[in-house]
Amino acid sequence: MELTISESEFERLRKLFHRASGIQLADSKKVLVCGRLAKRLRHHRFRGFREYLDYIEGAQGQDERQVAIDLLTTNETHFFREPRHFDHLRRTLERADSGLNRTALQVWSAACSSGEEPYSIAMLLSEVLPGRPWKILASDLSTKVLADTRTGLYGPTRADEIPAGLRRKYCLEGTDEYQGMVLMDRPLRERLETRQINLMEPLPAIGPFDVVFLRNVLIYFDVPAKRRIVEGVAGRMKSGGYLYIGHSETLGGVTDCVVQESPTIYRKP
Repeated sequence: MELTISESEFERLRKLFHRASGIQLADSKKVLVCGRLAKRLRHHRFRGFREYLDYIEGAQGQDERQVAIDLLTTNETHFFREPRHFDHLRRTLERADSGLNRTALQVWSAACSSGEEPYSIAMLLSEVLPGRPWKILASDLSTKVLADTRTGLYGPTRADEIPAGLRRKYCLEGTDEYQGMVLMDRPLRERLETRQINLMEPLPAIGPFDVVFLRNVLIYFDVPAKRRIVEGVAGRMKSGGYLYIGHSETLGGVTDCVVQESPTIYRKP
């Protein structure tokens, strides 16, 4: 039997998801909701979304509520996605007057998804800053993708995105049933700390950071929520630190707590 969600059930789910993540599910996401949650309803043998919603809204359904959030959170990512940011970071780190050469470098990948972004940053830092201390915090709302990040194991499609030289240097090649897959090298994995963080909630005592990647997150929020997120993130940055946002995003009309250096690249005064 094909599962469908009624208008009232979708509105219930939309409010629950918004409370948990700050993200507003559009009406166009009904098909996505049914597709991603259908297996969970069958797993629990619920006859429809009303029973499932009753369950995840209750105290006993807290773990399942997190599963639903994980499934509904968009996690599209790639290694070295939006390469202009990595080129900019490399050039900045190589400049003696950049302000990023003061102490141990701290970087935050604030929506790390399954880890391709923080591992891309880690490979870059290993190349540009040999022998220098640095650390990356990789955070996300989804506990599932954080587990993937900690594991650092990627299939052939993702593995092929890593430049050959970096792949040879920083990845372990899979064999037998893992043929074509890569595992990020242990020293690289040990440089990453993973943590579940909801950017819409008061941020924990983290940082201060020299560099923050906050990419392809703000597109899901309205202007007040964007302002709250960016100002919260900026409050965990060092003066002179850099903030990278997605290529389809802008902070124009959102906040002036960071200053635009070039499109999608900002700096904290």
